[in-house]
Amino acid sequence: MGMTSKKVLLLAVAAALLLFTLTVCLWPRLARNSVPSVLGRIAMLLATQLSILAAGGLAVNLTFGFYSSWADLAGTDEGNGVVVEGGGGAATQLQVRGALPVGVPGGGSPNRAGRIEKVQINGASTGITAPAYVYLPPQYFQAPYSRSRFPAVLVLTGYPGTAEYLITQLDYPQIATRSISAGTMRPTVLVMMRPTVAPPRDTECVDVPGGPRAETFFTRDLRTAIASRYRVGEQARSWGVIGNSTGGYCALKMAMRAPQAFSAAAGLSSSYRAPQDRTTGDLFGGSRQLEKENDLLWRLDKLPMPPVSVLVTSSKVGESNYTETRTFLAKARPPLHVASIILASGGHNFNTWSREIPAALDWLSNRLNAP
Repeated sequence: MGMTSKKVLLLAVAAALLLFTLTVCLWPRLARNSVPSVLGRIAMLLATQLSILAAGGLAVNLTFGFYSSWADLAGTDEGNGVVVEGGGGAATQLQVRGALPVGVPGGGSPNRAGRIEKVQINGASTGITAPAYVYLPPQYFQAPYSRSRFPAVLVLTGYPGTAEYLITQLDYPQIATRSISAGTMRPTVLVMMRPTVAPPRDTECVDVPGGPRAETFFTRDLRTAIASRYRVGEQARSWGVIGNSTGGYCALKMAMRAPQAFSAAAGLSSSYRAPQDRTTGDLFGGSRQLEKENDLLWRLDKLPMPPVSVLVTSSKVGESNYTETRTFLAKARPPLHVASIILASGGHNFNTWSREIPAALDWLSNRLNAP
């Protein structure tokens, strides 16, 4: 059982309760001043406290999706990517590893609910390999759309989030199927990933000098690989990007820096510049200019406005990015089109993003055009 399993959490809670009960029951017997009794008390206290911390940690991880497996927690999951040798072609750039139903009524029927495919994307120009989930809308499997191409949206988690939580916690495929059925969202392909393409390093979707070229992977390799396998548009007008937290910063930045790749973006609880800490290392190779070019507020002050549409979100109470979000909105000028979702209150968590995603997906899909 994996660390995101509810059974593991229930077992941890049960173990904590059992150890707490044993400590209460055995404490009178261990009340003597002998060495064995003192050691027994220490052991019982340590075991009980560790079990409570483990149960609490598992509960927090299940809620916020920091780690997807024990290997991910230990920092041994997925390695640092692999170099893909050879030329292009659909089989080289993308491999399908499995399929999942969408968790809605009728989810077992793709032409009613759509389908989720687990894939591996191999970056032809960057040598980066990363897993992803691709949501195909119901119309993708319906006869009237058999020759149609669809708009596509890259969906990014925060750091160190997991792509699985975009499905199990934030419900992107389920929301898309319901919104498409309701007519508020255009039929759209979703490519769901985490922005960490060189784990455990947080690359903030930057082309790191002498390191992983994360931005190029997302703006070039990923779009080419998806188009080689699926019926999606290849031009920027057909592509959008959305993300929360770090993924939100990546979404806004990549649209603003690479309008030839993405024509629209939505940043949920986004920051507006990349941090540099022990998880990121030196992202800019000591270049102050490159660091400024990845600062979104600096770009609005110093560079021409990009011809893209962006949506930013925050809350008046609970989000630390509220002031900078207001600044971002105030600085924006045409041809940059901006929109916002500002909640009265809401923290930096799944519950807040779940309140923003339906409207954000509707907004994003209706700004994309399929060929």
